[in-house]
Amino acid sequence: MGHRLADSTSPYLRAHASNPVDWYQWGEAAFAAAHERDVPILISIGYATCHWCHVMARESFSDPEVARVLNEGFVAIKVDREEHPDVDASYLAAASAFTRQLGWPLTVFATPEGRTFYAGTYFPPRAAPNMPSFTQVLEAVGEAWRERRPQLDETAAAVADALVAASVADTSGALPSTEQLQGAVEALARDEDRLYGGFGGAPKFPVAPVLGFLTASGDRGRTIARRTLELMGASPLRDRVDGGFFRYATRADWSEPHYERMLTDNALLLDVAVDLARSEDLEGGSEAIARGVAGFLTGRMQLPSGGFASAQDSESVIDGARSEGGYYHRDAAGRAGLEPPSLDQKVLTGWNGLAIGALARAAFAFDDDELLASGRRAAGFVLEHHVHSDRLVRSSLDGTVSSATATLEDTGMLAGGLLDLASATGEASYAVVARSLVDAAVRAADASAVPFAAPGGADPVLAARGLALPSDPAEGATPSALTSCAHAAWRLYLLGAGEEYREVAATAMRSVAGLALERPLAFGSALQLMARMAAPIVQLVTVVPDADVAAEPTIAELVASTRRHEASVAVIVTEAQARAFAGAGFELFEGRPAGDHRAAAYRCRTFVCALPVSDAAALDALAVER
Repeated sequence: MGHRLADSTSPYLRAHASNPVDWYQWGEAAFAAAHERDVPILISIGYATCHWCHVMARESFSDPEVARVLNEGFVAIKVDREEHPDVDASYLAAASAFTRQLGWPLTVFATPEGRTFYAGTYFPPRAAPNMPSFTQVLEAVGEAWRERRPQLDETAAAVADALVAASVADTSGALPSTEQLQGAVEALARDEDRLYGGFGGAPKFPVAPVLGFLTASGDRGRTIARRTLELMGASPLRDRVDGGFFRYATRADWSEPHYERMLTDNALLLDVAVDLARSEDLEGGSEAIARGVAGFLTGRMQLPSGGFASAQDSESVIDGARSEGGYYHRDAAGRAGLEPPSLDQKVLTGWNGLAIGALARAAFAFDDDELLASGRRAAGFVLEHHVHSDRLVRSSLDGTVSSATATLEDTGMLAGGLLDLASATGEASYAVVARSLVDAAVRAADASAVPFAAPGGADPVLAARGLALPSDPAEGATPSALTSCAHAAWRLYLLGAGEEYREVAATAMRSVAGLALERPLAFGSALQLMARMAAPIVQLVTVVPDADVAAEPTIAELVASTRRHEASVAVIVTEAQARAFAGAGFELFEGRPAGDHRAAAYRCRTFVCALPVSDAAALDALAVER
């Protein structure tokens, strides 16, 4: 019955292709069918590695009687939230009018125009206290549609209007001061679980964006971030065999995880671990955690094509039965004869950008050629298959490109990852592509208050119905699209691409500054960027001769000092690479010779540079000067 899903580029949709439910993919055909039949739409949103999505699929969507009720009274649409994040965000926002328990699977009931009139998440096959069965929900919605249609239409219109009114951006505020940012650190400190790490009670998520902010916020913030990272790293939230972190835990002590492992969480936590490992005043297990997570990304998540899979499933098959977490309860020897949990092998542009950037920064900090090669391979795949002269691709599976519209997240995250790769390799070409991506997002914004918009426009199905919303600026597990673009623009400014990139980054952050200070747990990456913008700007370019200088101890020591130097941006380039950056319009690299066949380190404060130094001791001395 689910034949429309069989050729999807989403593993999640393909997994539902054998359901007795008459599923549609997200698109105009489903809405046309709902109009023709004059029935409501059920929109079921989830993702391939979601445990409760699996449960509802087995309990309800595989049940012939449930399918009969659905097929007779509804048009059913199955959506992969990772392939269509804007669709997910729009319906999550609408669902918040009906339930506080937001999550996946997300179950939305909408008019044939796509407007939400009721929503929930997981519904069980049989009624439980305070929770109706899924069949009861379907029957009640169907009855309301037939007998109280005007009220449902009125509710749907009110929800849609409220979302539009709430989406107006205000960029008139000011960027926060250092004191205000420290106030956000103190607010997080009050919410910290000092015993187990993290924030708040169960269920608990790693909230990597918040840890990123704390690492950029002085000794007080780094202490909190380090404590949480190391407590999580020693807890059941992290697989001790191959180093990756699970998505979240159901208990405050990080026990009883939900065992899906996301590319995003692990890329962002790698960033945090690397930043902490580079802090000379901190000792502990941060570097070991960083290397473990990097090994998980390169050894488990990277596909033969070079791109990174989106996630690893929470379930595996053990003794012929599906088991959530059973694979991870075994040690390395116990896993030897088992098939690992499957990967969601779709390659997402933005998420790959996060992984590319994290690996590039880890490679730079640890002088690790293998990690750098892994980042290069991923970038090569994405640039070849996902970046076209006229558009970005959101997703692909086994080389087949999805029809899903690329989002602003894809632009910002990929641009950021390419800039980190440019800094780690010294290759200007990555920075040039990143600049073109950011420029396209600025042009697409035109005269709107927020300076970035998706170059390809909003999802066309949402836009046709007036349901497309601006990208949500709040951040839970990942940086928002707005922050991702602003961070890339800020990095372009630091590399000397022009003052205009600083201005657009500042405008973007002003639009969320007030909210971020009020709700630091929901705006970690935005606060991290604002903390970096508030700090003194230190730019470090170390130029080495074009010839092979690996055997020259003085140069090797200077390069090693550059890697550990605390700077807003640090780059190691050959003379030829410096000229390529300068020729591409990055003024930080102009007039930067190595000099007399030796290396030269140029340390600058907001583009005002000290005289170059050629040995590590002199560079280290500059670091303590204020």
